[in-house]
Amino acid sequence: MDITGKHLINGEFVARGNTSFNAHFADGDKNLTHSFYEATLQEVSDACNAAQKAFEAYKLKSDTKRAEFLEEIALEIAALTKPLVETAQKETGLPEARLNGEIGRTTSQLNLFAKLLKDGHWVNAIIDEAQPERLPLPKADIRMLQVPLGPVAVFGASNFPFAFSVAGGDTVSALAAGCPVVFKAHPAHPATCEIVAQAIKKAIIKCQMPLGVFNMLQGQTHETGGALVQNDLITAVGFTGSFKGGKALYDLATRRACPIPVYAEMGSVNPVFFLPGILKEKKEELAKGLAASVTLGVGQFCTNPGLFVVEQSEQADGFIKQTASDLSSITLGPMLTPAIKKAFIDGIHHIKQENGVTSLTQDAQNAEVRPQLLLSQVDTVIRNEKIMEEVFGPSTVAVSAANVSEVIKFAKSLKGHLTATVFGTDDDLKQYQELIHILQQKVGRLIFNNFPTGVEVTHAMVHGGPYPATTDARSTSVGTTAIYRFTRPLCFQNCPDDLLPDALKRGNPLNIIRTVNGVSSKN
Repeated sequence: MDITGKHLINGEFVARGNTSFNAHFADGDKNLTHSFYEATLQEVSDACNAAQKAFEAYKLKSDTKRAEFLEEIALEIAALTKPLVETAQKETGLPEARLNGEIGRTTSQLNLFAKLLKDGHWVNAIIDEAQPERLPLPKADIRMLQVPLGPVAVFGASNFPFAFSVAGGDTVSALAAGCPVVFKAHPAHPATCEIVAQAIKKAIIKCQMPLGVFNMLQGQTHETGGALVQNDLITAVGFTGSFKGGKALYDLATRRACPIPVYAEMGSVNPVFFLPGILKEKKEELAKGLAASVTLGVGQFCTNPGLFVVEQSEQADGFIKQTASDLSSITLGPMLTPAIKKAFIDGIHHIKQENGVTSLTQDAQNAEVRPQLLLSQVDTVIRNEKIMEEVFGPSTVAVSAANVSEVIKFAKSLKGHLTATVFGTDDDLKQYQELIHILQQKVGRLIFNNFPTGVEVTHAMVHGGPYPATTDARSTSVGTTAIYRFTRPLCFQNCPDDLLPDALKRGNPLNIIRTVNGVSSKN
């Protein structure tokens, strides 16, 4: 498939600059055949202007038309499955089965949001009807619904070239809300990004959407992303990546003359608590499951269990040893990029140098990445936060607690995470209710007797959590409620019926569920 190496701006692939960069094979520094242009500041501005122009028309499109657009994007992506998988394999090193599954997840997500739009209830229409006879003062007619913010900047992730990338959760939720997107392609897989952008362009034309409803910029410098976030026409930001990158964008956005929300998912160690009763019953099974979870996708998941807690006992010692053995038997594929591989090796090395940390697995040999299991104690980890920092890759830290009090102490010391997991029998869970209550304040998703790797795309899913896991714990980047990151409430008071949006008109022409005088109905 032809790759231009250019930026998609207002429906055309263009490049005005002279600076370019190359993508690399995931398993080395060898360049792929394609070169990509670095976006200029003018191209960033052009993309934002195109998105703003498109917004004037796109925000007026009906939910049905936007739903058809999302469905067409899904069809266009599915039609390009073979070249997408072949290209992504070269750029990311991820296996074919994983990439095929991720494309399926991406298209399913597009269709899920399309269904949400067709149902129409998502606008959360609330109506308080007038009471002109009310004493001592009449009550006005007040009606409220959600409306789109405007152009949204989206930054793709390195580890999910489809599901958290060009047509991933941030993009689809913004488009569903009625917001055009300016997408910053990830330099780890620029060719994959362009192919998906080509699919979206086809959908734009087929559905007769405004050309600037989706724009994509290539680039590997921080200047491109910084200029995008600081552009006055951008009204919100979606980001998936490192804490350093997300925090930098957040700081830029909040220092603008008109600050904007940044929804940055910045990683997590996703602590797992193995309670005593279940270790007695399922020690070997749980060790095998933990090893598989730690190494899934070469450990390059934001929900990777980077730390687990056990109470000291014979069963716990055996569980840790079995986990080390199971991890050592797993052969890993390549990491996503040489830079990520180096960061992983360096991160593990730094933790091993900390006092009170023991390594239970073999180091990398001949630059081959191997799964890593480290061991420490509760007080040591609490005193040294470096041990609790995310190391992106196939590693986990076993934290040994002397007793229940230390388990509780450790849980209280946790900062914000995407997930926390508790493995326990029914009796365990009854005895550790204090732990469960504490964890509810620390995470966006509390999991019982399942490993955290993987995020199901559903209406109820929350993929977020308190800072520093994200910059806004009130939101999610996965699931249909992600749409509300890119909307705001708008209230109409005593507005003539013919000027109201259809969702608020008397007679309910859209036949959607609304809250009328405090009661949900289709009136």
